Amino acid sequence: MIPERKAARELIAFYLDAGVDAFLGEEPINRMADDLSRPLNAIAAALEPRTRRPASESPLALAQSPLRQKPTPGSSPPPPEAAVMAAREAARNAKTLDELQALLATFEGCALRATATQLVFADGDPQSRVMFVGEAPGYDEDIVGRPFIGRSGKLLDRMMAAIGLDRTSAYIANVVPWRPPGNRTPTPQETAICLPFIRRQIELADPDILVCLGGPAMQTLLGIKDGITRSRGRWFSYQTGRREIRALATFHPAFLLRSPLQKRFAWRDFLALKKALVTLPAIRSQT
Repeated sequence: MIPERKAARELIAFYLDAGVDAFLGEEPINRMADDLSRPLNAIAAALEPRTRRPASESPLALAQSPLRQKPTPGSSPPPPEAAVMAAREAARNAKTLDELQALLATFEGCALRATATQLVFADGDPQSRVMFVGEAPGYDEDIVGRPFIGRSGKLLDRMMAAIGLDRTSAYIANVVPWRPPGNRTPTPQETAICLPFIRRQIELADPDILVCLGGPAMQTLLGIKDGITRSRGRWFSYQTGRREIRALATFHPAFLLRSPLQKRFAWRDFLALKKALVTLPAIRSQT
């Protein structure tokens, strides 16, 4: 294999993972035309090695695969304001967590759905007393379809185990249930569209304690403007829609992997969580 061709194909694969779905050539292309395969075929042919790969593995096939395609013009996401209203209506109609998950799986108001591999809804036991909420799934979560299973998820597992919790005694989710391309930060519009769903998810799970993992989850769910460094370890009130529960903010495990010296503060937060689970009466809504 010629190294230059291999490098070019790897670069194309990287662009696809990052959400890029169009090539720029020397001649203008009518993006509104029905058939855009000609310019893509030309680029694919130029990069194709002499020993041809199966058609399903070619750059053109990768670019046109169902997991990589953007919605057609007829199914493009609505404007953000309309998408937020649609999300609120859909979330309000969900009577159970299963219904909410099914609604999210077919919801087309968020463009992240078109670039993600699949929906990452939740993991653990929704009947648990404590619910952890992060910001958005990463690469590993996007592939498997479960939140917090990569490196940060393994650290979260160890942190929970240190206070006697595991995935059978906790419920885990994210504010945004689809992976942003390239693991970028969700935009404010994307977060606003997904917010009604995570609020409804918390309401239906009805935990006794909500733990916000990281600043973005804390600021989105609790409406706090301060950073996570100043707010972590503090208890807040959160209205589930059914009752008021206690909420705790702490560092995201991904941040702790980058800043291991901060683990001692997260440990204090988890000790506070453990104490609260012991002293706080288990009062779940019966409605």
